[in-house]
Amino acid sequence: MELYKFVSPEIIFGRGALEQVGESLVRLGVKKVFIVSDPGVMEAGWVDKAVPPIKEAGLDYIIWHDITSNPKDHEVHKGLEKYLETGCNAVLGIGGGSSIDTAKAIALLSTNGGHISDFEGADKVQQALPPIVAVPTTAGSGAEVTQLAVVTNTKRQMKMVIGSKSLVPDISLIDPRTLTTKDKQLTANTGMDALTHAIEAYVSLAATPLTDIQALNAIKLATRYLPVSVSNRTNLEAKDAMAMASLQAGLALSNAILGLVHAMSHQLGGLLDMPHGEANAILLPSVMEYNLSSAIERFGSIAEAMDQRVFGLSRRDAAQKAIEAVRRLAKDIGILEKLPEVGLTDELLIKLSENAMVDVCIITNPKEVQVDDILKLFTAVL
Repeated sequence: MELYKFVSPEIIFGRGALEQVGESLVRLGVKKVFIVSDPGVMEAGWVDKAVPPIKEAGLDYIIWHDITSNPKDHEVHKGLEKYLETGCNAVLGIGGGSSIDTAKAIALLSTNGGHISDFEGADKVQQALPPIVAVPTTAGSGAEVTQLAVVTNTKRQMKMVIGSKSLVPDISLIDPRTLTTKDKQLTANTGMDALTHAIEAYVSLAATPLTDIQALNAIKLATRYLPVSVSNRTNLEAKDAMAMASLQAGLALSNAILGLVHAMSHQLGGLLDMPHGEANAILLPSVMEYNLSSAIERFGSIAEAMDQRVFGLSRRDAAQKAIEAVRRLAKDIGILEKLPEVGLTDELLIKLSENAMVDVCIITNPKEVQVDDILKLFTAVL
């Protein structure tokens, strides 16, 4: 029998989970917590709602929110300076993937030193990190449960993927109520991000029975509830389901890693600062077409998870149903079929394709990839 590993934080899930933040920090021995968020989450009021439980627990805190989407290396180092000068001994990320990844990166550097680019790749963290608590406010990134952090290297204009079990948060507080303040576009983009995580993790070369169950259930939930969540901001049943889909997709990707969609979308985010979920959503169907022959049985299972009728179909036709279902879902929630006009010259496309070849996510793609293949895939979505 094969051996399987599966990493996960302590998870507190459900409406009202945010109120557990003070007690959670106390259990980790925290005295003063560094809260990392972004301006949008601050405006939505979720940091303000986290502060009273922190105060009630008798803890001191600092709020820092000087970050952008697709967090940059210089933003991480600016946050690190603030963390060190204020004497905090833990980080709390409140927000989407940008906030939580930045919180992880600050925690990493606070004990390991160096530049964040020193840790690009897998298992380069040497020293233990301070406690990390995560409160996601989008249903998409899965950063609240993963052993990954993604930071843009502004000099190279590409995203760095940092992988280490040290980056798994100690406690994740997942409160679906936080999803009710997101607009339609952000809900659609982040929801498709979660679906992409689940699909790529399910067909990953590193998939196991422990990740498969998480990935398939995330696909089922996103298929059923993402359109409802996009169309109705206050539908808490849909928000509960999408929070769970994001969580389970995050657990799957953290342990099975991802594939070619993310290897490509990381380049669009790094070079063009394109929203990550939107890039994934546009690339996903074309990459699924490319990978089809190498994961045909698994694509058939994805089709079934997406409520497609596959009985009596050939293996290939059943697998093709999964791609059709993804395209239809993306269209129904307003996702573009092609990349927006962003001035991608032939020279830039070659650069994007070459950079994708060295992205860590490409290692677990089910089909071997060459630069020319990636270039064709980028061209197909222009």
